[in-house]
This record gives sequence, structure tokens and C-alpha cells, in this order.
Amino acid sequence: MSARVVVVTGASRGIGKQLCFDLADDGWDVVCVARSSGEQPSKLPGTIDETAQGVRARGRRALAVGLDVRDEAGIEALARRVEEEFGRCDALINNAAVAPPKPALEDTTKRWRLAVDVNLNGPYYFIHHLRGMLEKAGGRVINVSSAASVFPQFGRASYTATKRGLEGMSEALAHDLRGRVGVDALRIDLTVYSEGFESTMPGDFSGYEKPEIVSDAVRWLLDGSLDDTGRIVTLTGLREQGVVRPRTRHGS
Repeated sequence: MSARVVVVTGASRGIGKQLCFDLADDGWDVVCVARSSGEQPSKLPGTIDETAQGVRARGRRALAVGLDVRDEAGIEALARRVEEEFGRCDALINNAAVAPPKPALEDTTKRWRLAVDVNLNGPYYFIHHLRGMLEKAGGRVINVSSAASVFPQFGRASYTATKRGLEGMSEALAHDLRGRVGVDALRIDLTVYSEGFESTMPGDFSGYEKPEIVSDAVRWLLDGSLDDTGRIVTLTGLREQGVVRPRTRHGS
């Protein structure tokens, strides 16, 4: 039997990159999706090519796809390519997101549309176009959310609105796909380290959680049965249940 296949968006750095590595260690083949590639790098460190190389170094197959999650036609083409090259898709992790830096009413409406397109429409496009393969595999979708979804004081209305919308969409699609595809939302309610933090906000990040804590939570969600669906779980809640353990960067 061929290895299980997972598609991970936002895979060039941070949480997405670590997810690719940890799932590869668990025996998954990985489709690494992000805008930052060797041919089109961003100002921040990390590319999908580097992530794919790390997956292969762990003995798994990897496909690096440079793609903007707003590009529905590109996502449709990606789904065809996954079917052609792997023949299956067992899991989708919608991790890519943007958080425009200004309060929404002080920013442009273009930035608002950017947040809606990346944080809400993009995950929907991936689910829509990968649904057939996910259904055949009895697979799972994990939509990565944020504590900002329930914290309006976060100060970025577009991020709060789209993450709350992502959680609602997760619950609704879990209902629509019950018995065929599991759909859950993972709310990141602890501060998790990313290379992006260090590049844009120099400071002491030793108390931040390592991104491996998200991998612990994702593994637990992926192991659920199809009856376990429509869940909105938090890192704090999973820690209280003993599912994840502290992984702060100062040594624990």
C-alpha cells in the first residue's frame, strides 16, 4: 500500500514547515504549498524547496508547489497533479494565513479582501478541489485557526473575522461531509515561534512555544475516526487533556 499523502499550505516556514517534517517522520508523503520558492523567494527566510528537501531527507516523497492560495485555477491544477503523482490524498492542512498589520478601518479595503481571500476563500478552494480524493481515503481536513477568532481586542478585524469564519466553515463542512471526510479547526491560542517573528520583531522569543506543539495537536486530530468531526480544539485544551506537552524554546 502506498504511503499516506498530506497537503500542507503555508509550508515554507514556521508551523507549516515543521508540520511537513514531523509528518514525514511519521511516514507521510508531503505536498508542500506556499508562495515562497527558490525561484520566487520572499523577504522572510524559508522556501517550499527547502521544506521539500527536508522531507526527502527523512525518507519520504515530497512535492514542492509554489502557489498563492487565492489562485483557484492553480489549486484545481494542483489537485490534478496530486492525483497524477501520488494517486491519493489523505489529509489537508490549511495553515496559510495573513494578518494585515493595521486596524481594518485604518487600512485599505484591498487589505480586507486579501485577508478574506487568503484566510477563508483559500481553504475553501482547497477543500472543494481535493474533496474527491479525501472522500475516497476517508481523509481529514484541519483548518488552522487562532485565538484572535474569539478575541476582538486583537486589533485586526479582518483577521478576527476570517478566523471566526474559518471555524464556522469547518463546523458546517463537517456536517456536510459527515461519514466521508473529517473536518476540524485547530485554534492556536498559545504564542508559537516562527522565523517570521524573529525577522520582523527582534526580541526575546525563548518563552515562545516551538512549532512542534502544533504537530502534536495535528497528529492527535489525524488519528480521530470519521465520527470525530466538526471539532474546534485549542492547544491549551489539548494540553489540559495531556495530548500535547509544553515545548517552549527555553528548554522544556
